[in-house]
Amino acid sequence: MNIVFVCHGNICRSPMAEHIMKKLLSEAGINGVSVSSRALHTDALGCGIYSPARRTLDAHGVPYERRRAALLTKEEYAAADLVVVMDEENYRDAVRRFGGEKVIKLLSYAGGGDVADPWYTDDYERAYSDIERGCRALAERLAGGGRIAENI
Repeated sequence: MNIVFVCHGNICRSPMAEHIMKKLLSEAGINGVSVSSRALHTDALGCGIYSPARRTLDAHGVPYERRRAALLTKEEYAAADLVVVMDEENYRDAVRRFGGEKVIKLLSYAGGGDVADPWYTDDYERAYSDIERGCRALAERLAGGGRIAENI
């Protein structure tokens, strides 16, 4: 299983989701799942995880490594089993660029809605809470062998 988390610039929400999901999978003993994150836009390519996002991960004991924001490529999309986006804007962008057969919003696993965007709200705790809730619900599906998307 290959899951790619995607947001606008790949410096806040998608890397947070990548590392939260890796921690949850490790804690649950779920193996065989590759997790990464990418951007849909070029605004922040090459930048590391934004410092308030790093501080939030640190506060919650979520490990992460140094990384640089990267754009989702056609090849990475093709190799992914699931492309998980943070909000409706990301969903529309991903579907327009790649098609929609493997794109789903993260909070679809946890009752619906969009992950709050801390870039505009400066509320990284709320974004963390949304992401953790969505990742936990997705990890539970993976652990239970349930379908992770309509077509998957």
